[in-house]
Amino acid sequence: MLMKTILKIEELAMFVLAWLSFEQQSWASWWFWVLLLTPDVGMLGYVWNSRVGAFTYNIFHHKGIAIGLGWAGWVMASETMLIVGIILFAHSAFDRVLGYGLKYGQGFKYTHLGEIGHKGN
Repeated sequence: MLMKTILKIEELAMFVLAWLSFEQQSWASWWFWVLLLTPDVGMLGYVWNSRVGAFTYNIFHHKGIAIGLGWAGWVMASETMLIVGIILFAHSAFDRVLGYGLKYGQGFKYTHLGEIGHKGN
């Protein structure tokens, strides 16, 4: 239980880092909160089946992809791309604070953090 709490605090720190990074950009602060849930569009893949849903969900919730997009935006001086990376990173961190991890193909509730709704989470 202590380790899960420590990991959630770490994810919360990453969320705050993303939020502060967004605040350094020229966009109005309210855009962060408007855009924060947009990565959940990746759940639309579940309309087809669990395997496609897990794939599309994971694309929009993978921190490595978020960091890559943010870095590319910074290198190419594309604030929009940088913002996309920041939002993906913030959303992924926030999801993990809530216990939602990357998905396995068996179904939405099977994540790399364990089964959603299972007593161990």
